[in-house]
Amino acid sequence: MDRKLIFEKVDHTLLLQTATWEEIKQICDDAITYGVASVCIPPSYVKRVKEYVKDKIAVCTVIGFPNGYNTTDVKVYETKDALSNGADEIDMVINIGLLKNGEYDKILDEIKQIKVACKDKILKVIIETCLLTEEEKIKMCKIVTESGADYIKTSTGFSKSGATFEDVELFSKYVSKEVKIKAAGGIASFEDAEKFIELGASRLGTSRIIKLAKNQEGSGY
Repeated sequence: MDRKLIFEKVDHTLLLQTATWEEIKQICDDAITYGVASVCIPPSYVKRVKEYVKDKIAVCTVIGFPNGYNTTDVKVYETKDALSNGADEIDMVINIGLLKNGEYDKILDEIKQIKVACKDKILKVIIETCLLTEEEKIKMCKIVTESGADYIKTSTGFSKSGATFEDVELFSKYVSKEVKIKAAGGIASFEDAEKFIELGASRLGTSRIIKLAKNQEGSGY
């Protein structure tokens, strides 16, 4: 697969608590250079990043991150705040406790409220697959489909593990054709990236692919 096609599906990500402005600027520069889908950065940097990149690259940020157990009102406010600061895409974390409780209507309602707040902006729903049973993953595929969200996303990258090929295969089987798939967390090679895309992922949340490309270019690869 042409690497350009892989780059076009990457959300170039830096969400570490220690991320500095210089590091955020660097991933923005790299994102523009390599033509990725977006930069995914902490909410506190959204306004500054939008002013820095203008319309050269889409700006993505996270809501209810990484644990997802904020109240719905807080998540909706976070979303509106991020959008007012210039965010183009929102990646929200579900309330996993509600899922474990079987309170599916509350999860659906929360996603719908955040989708309304997003208006025409892209909403991705992070379900943190490493903490779920297969039955719960299938249930979330159905809830995300019903919610009107644009993407279902595997992971935050801050829990026990990230994306797996099996989870993306499962998503492809159970979400509707209208819902796209984002694999995130632990994608460390071009081979893995290509495999996730072949299995149905339209986006890849990763910080490593661009770093790998830069290192290979630097070594004369």
